[in-house]
Amino acid sequence: MTSITTSLSEQEKLNRLRLSRTERVGPVTFRDLLNIYADAETALEALPGLSRRGGRKKPLVPPPREALQQELDRLAELGGELIVIGDEKYPKPLAAIDSAPPILMTLGWTELLHSRCFGIVGARNASAAGMKLAGEFARGLGAQDLTIVSGMARGIDTAVHRGALETGTIAVLAGGIDEPYPSENIPLYEEIVEKGLVVSEMPLGIQPQARHFPRRNRIISGLSCGVLVMEATLRSGSLITARQAAEQGREVFAVPGHPLDPRARGPNSLIRDGAQLTESIDDVLDILIQQNLPLRSSQREIHLQPPPPADLPHASFDSTRLAIREKLSHTAVPIDDLIRLSGVDAADVQTVLLELELAGEIVRHPGNRVAFVK
Repeated sequence: MTSITTSLSEQEKLNRLRLSRTERVGPVTFRDLLNIYADAETALEALPGLSRRGGRKKPLVPPPREALQQELDRLAELGGELIVIGDEKYPKPLAAIDSAPPILMTLGWTELLHSRCFGIVGARNASAAGMKLAGEFARGLGAQDLTIVSGMARGIDTAVHRGALETGTIAVLAGGIDEPYPSENIPLYEEIVEKGLVVSEMPLGIQPQARHFPRRNRIISGLSCGVLVMEATLRSGSLITARQAAEQGREVFAVPGHPLDPRARGPNSLIRDGAQLTESIDDVLDILIQQNLPLRSSQREIHLQPPPPADLPHASFDSTRLAIREKLSHTAVPIDDLIRLSGVDAADVQTVLLELELAGEIVRHPGNRVAFVK
């Protein structure tokens, strides 16, 4: 059993970046590959064989090393830094979530990743009163040695970052860290780079798209010991952040609002579902103290498994693959159930699922569940 927290070489960081950017390699698959092969170079070499055994005809090809080195050179020119999961600089609370991003690109003060963080999110079309209150919460909690995390959207996020500029704030972007969004927040972005930290898992130059924001939100909650929602409709991204926070074991807080205001429906529904009703920073601090938060969870550890045979005939393993395939369907099933119902060793189940995912045959769902691709 080997801890994944270490000081990685620049070559290993580049290889982990290549692995993370390879088709079909998501955050969970990335971690599974390192669990088996220990280093990214060996995992990259194993990809073609794994995907072929899963049924893929065209081999998986990682992006060229030269192209990613050019991106890292560009990041260095910007004054940024690549932080890779498994390295000592990677934030421990974020590493503890199932869908932890394999890499983070950063601009600013990376020391903030190791401070006590708290997320505040809310509506883009926020009221003046809501923005004022958001700024007050950010300043007040910042004064209590909490680094405030948000998504740099207009509205509540903007007020939050401005309120926390002097005490420490982290902006998590949905696009590349060199693509501040919205454009009206470019001056704020420049201030955060100077005084705080900008973070993204996306490649440089990527413009944010709608599908990127839920991924961005899980980083906000993953960095934080708790998340406060202020003014949000029932269909807003802020509620996605709150749900992800709850799934990650973080405390969820919500500021109630008038029932006739659509922006109050999100926080009010969260409170009905068990979120902490929050009217002042003391309501937040009391809960954090009671529950011994902020979280300082340790990074997960790698349990090295023997790698699957690379080029041997696979007849002896075919019955294992068949047993697992028979238990899979287009309805997501927990992996623990697959292990129990198939009677196959847990390590072998994980290996077969890895092959099938790399081949594009299955997809992972929240709650450690898998299903055939529809």
